[in-house]
Amino acid sequence: MKVIGLVGPSGAGKTTLLSAMLPLLRAAGLSVSTVKHAHHGFDLDRPGKDSHRHREAGALEVMVAGPERWALLHEHPRSVAEPALAELLARMTPVDLVLVEGFRSHPHPKIEVYRPALGEPPLWPGRGDIVAVASDSLLPTCPRHVLPLGAPATIADWLLGFMALRRGDATTGAPVVAGAGNRS
Repeated sequence: MKVIGLVGPSGAGKTTLLSAMLPLLRAAGLSVSTVKHAHHGFDLDRPGKDSHRHREAGALEVMVAGPERWALLHEHPRSVAEPALAELLARMTPVDLVLVEGFRSHPHPKIEVYRPALGEPPLWPGRGDIVAVASDSLLPTCPRHVLPLGAPATIADWLLGFMALRRGDATTGAPVVAGAGNRS
């Protein structure tokens, strides 16, 4: 599986960009999964539900399954180190591409989502794992590929080339990303 991440401060637009690129990458014929790092505790379960009662009673894992999806909740004691990205990826079904939101310190390639107006310093200086920057501003001093944050089709097209994931149109052999202009 190929992996690329989206990193940046809260409110920069990582989730918005990821959500806009997903249907474009799927339309290009790729199978795509995502991993989202949560800095704070989270829960997909609700008190009063049977699965919540199972967890509260001490189950290490609870699987909830239905006709449209299944989910596996794995309890992780705070006394044990948070699982590494590689460990989490190993649990996933193989796909063409995994988009990772967060996991800033892991060495996989990343696109930084950067908005100067947020007042946060950029991450790319001194970081070889940041291969491109998606921004809402021109960044003339940035030594990385600078991509227009408001153009997810352009970013998806660049990503397909960077990750060597282009799938050709059956009739012309041209790379296909819905909404992107081919610049090859």
